Amino acid sequence: MQLPVQIVSRDLYLSKHLETTIHEKASKLDTFYSRITRCQVVIESPTHHHWKSKSYKVRIDLSVPGTELVVNHHENQDLKIAVRDAFDAAKRQLQDYARQQRGDVKAHSAMAEAWH
Repeated sequence: MQLPVQIVSRDLYLSKHLETTIHEKASKLDTFYSRITRCQVVIESPTHHHWKSKSYKVRIDLSVPGTELVVNHHENQDLKIAVRDAFDAAKRQLQDYARQQRGDVKAHSAMAEAWH
């Protein structure tokens, strides 16, 4: 990754172990698309409302040339699982974006639509 990972935690303390895990997972994203220019991970603590489930929220913002990819609020009651799921979703978005950039994804033309 060209720039360091920015980790933002809202209303919670992140252990060094979890920070290290986040950095490792972010570094692995480079294997799916090497032109990532920014990675920000935002983790929010559970809400304390009695009518809502108490889930950690994870958001990952990735900047790549020409666009931003956002994994928005993957939630789980277990923080480690929420982080894992968010990075899995980020990996899938990067893979899809890389396929699109290589031209592996066919675009539907207006002509093809007219035949249906």
